Amino acid sequence: MADASSPLPPYLEADIAEAARLLHRARYAIALTGAGLSKESGIPTFRGEGGLWTRNGEPPMNAYERFLMDPAAWWRERLDETGQKNNELAIAIAQAQPNAGHLALVELERAGYLRCTITQNIDNLHIAAGSERLLEIHGNRTLLRCIECDARYRPEMVPTEELPPRCDRCGGIVKSDTVMFGEPIPRRVLRACFLEAERADLMLVIGTTALVMPAADLPAVVYRHGGTLIEVNVEPTVLTPYCAVSLRGPAGTMLPRLVEAVTEHAGREPQFRGVGLDARL
Repeated sequence: MADASSPLPPYLEADIAEAARLLHRARYAIALTGAGLSKESGIPTFRGEGGLWTRNGEPPMNAYERFLMDPAAWWRERLDETGQKNNELAIAIAQAQPNAGHLALVELERAGYLRCTITQNIDNLHIAAGSERLLEIHGNRTLLRCIECDARYRPEMVPTEELPPRCDRCGGIVKSDTVMFGEPIPRRVLRACFLEAERADLMLVIGTTALVMPAADLPAVVYRHGGTLIEVNVEPTVLTPYCAVSLRGPAGTMLPRLVEAVTEHAGREPQFRGVGLDARL
């Protein structure tokens, strides 16, 4: 596979040029990222060849229900250092660094082309790369969250002498920010994601098979409102027939090339700069 600096086939160069043209003229462009982007940073996927669940079996589909039955037991298991040392996903996330795809999205954001990134990933790599206009639809593994008021905390902010820990704002039970199976996505985040999709006239769909709901509905919202979809993926997906352009390759190669192509469009400043998400969350 070509890296970000090696020549690409002419058809791919043409696809990147077309994607850059569409992105350059977009009024409100957003991105949706999935596990394929994190895989390029060494974080294993869950499904598919070599995936954690493919090798080890899927986790219980009622994980949140089980948590609510005995949150103190969940916390005792979480605080067990022996168990954490053998957690393949936790080890991979701790060692992972943002890749060129993450950094390219930050460049697009800072240049004013990308208004928001919605990620299904829980690994914190978008934040580590410098993304500021970010919505984490499945949560962030490095944070904790109150299940009542959705307040988010860094782990060092939450005392664990008494289990389960309680929110200092409302007294609710605190758990990991990661959304468990059977757990509703926090309303505030879900509403913001769909608001962004409704406002967008272009979405970059990066490293996701677009099968996991409700995130899979977001490209459909953009498309139904007459927006353009640009796919970045190593394999075709269910979205491919609906995409104006499909950049067939890893995000770490395709997205830096897209940034280069967008910046080659001279004579026009990006329309939007410095607009955050706070007012919409």
